[in-house]
Amino acid sequence: MDLLNTLVDKGLRRELPTREEALAVLASSDDDLLDVVAAAGKVRRHWFGRRVKLNYLVNLKSGLCPEDCSYCSQRLGSTAGILKYTWLKPDEASEAAAAGLAGGAKRVCLVASGRGPTDRDVDRVSQTIKAIKEQNEGVEVCACLGLLSDGQAERLREAGADAYNHNLNTSESTYGEITTTHTYADRVDTVHKAHAAGLSACSGLIAGMGESDEDLVDVVFSLRELDPDSVPVNFLIPFEGTPLAKEWNLTPQRCLRILAMVRFVCPDVEVRIAGGREVHLRTMQPLALHLANSIFLGDYLTSEGQAGKADLEMIADAGFEVEGAGQVTLPEHRVEAGGACGSHESAGCGSHADAGCGSHESAGCGSHKGGVCGTATVPAAGEPRTDLVAVRRRGTGTDLAPNA
Repeated sequence: MDLLNTLVDKGLRRELPTREEALAVLASSDDDLLDVVAAAGKVRRHWFGRRVKLNYLVNLKSGLCPEDCSYCSQRLGSTAGILKYTWLKPDEASEAAAAGLAGGAKRVCLVASGRGPTDRDVDRVSQTIKAIKEQNEGVEVCACLGLLSDGQAERLREAGADAYNHNLNTSESTYGEITTTHTYADRVDTVHKAHAAGLSACSGLIAGMGESDEDLVDVVFSLRELDPDSVPVNFLIPFEGTPLAKEWNLTPQRCLRILAMVRFVCPDVEVRIAGGREVHLRTMQPLALHLANSIFLGDYLTSEGQAGKADLEMIADAGFEVEGAGQVTLPEHRVEAGGACGSHESAGCGSHADAGCGSHESAGCGSHKGGVCGTATVPAAGEPRTDLVAVRRRGTGTDLAPNA
């Protein structure tokens, strides 16, 4: 296809595709899907080889959020039966992080529900960052605490934070339909604050909320303009007890096309498959590794993920390798641009947000009954896969061992 050859050439030059080209990727047929994956895979391998970066979430404070984000199981008014607890102590958070690092994770993402941190909260998280860094040499720490006030990003950076996550989630034109308690501009402002403080900005999106192809292209083009270093791509988990519980709009093929479009628009940044990969990609997850160079290991904030051992086996079986602690994630030209953890530059793109360090709060599952490794009867194609959605009941905030 001439379109795919054009997109590969542009990706290798870090040149922005046109909106029409990006929309054409999303509109491509299932018959052309493997060609699309192969083309985007060339761009991914050019900038990142066959490395897969592992990230691990630690939910520092779960539930009881005053914001009304429709996708989130921790939102105001949610009746989802998630774990609810207040701030973990630094030693508890450090212990939780250690489990993910032992499983091969390179970055720890510290997430807390809420509109944004108070200054006392920043002090608390700063102590946690220091505790993790003291016990784990070379670990990257990303904070994801919501909207930042002036000076807070600088304080997190001084405490040793490497990155800050705050997702745009959806297009500016539809943002008010998803959330009313803060604005799209508020999110953009927080990403700018992270950049200005020298933190590596992480900002991404959530697909599957009923948005159009145009909305998806809008938000990814906006992310490229913001120029974060990492772009988490979340796939909505329709959690019972949230307003979007009935939104089952994704297929594995649709998810692969979205990831390919993100890679073409953001060729040289860390594209991370975040919440929902187990629920929506399912057995097609290995193909997605040809598009993204980063995943979360184990469970998410409020839901179960695929078993950590299964993640590692999937990476090896697909012919990829786990990125080591001594390897630099981003291409040299972005590192030289001066950003934390690998930097940013005007030609790049990336992103991250308060939807769980890139992983949407009600994100995926797949290791429990009826899940990816389960034995239950599989629903027909196109039917909602509610059998793949399970509330996290282990790890952080419980007495049970984590999934890592």
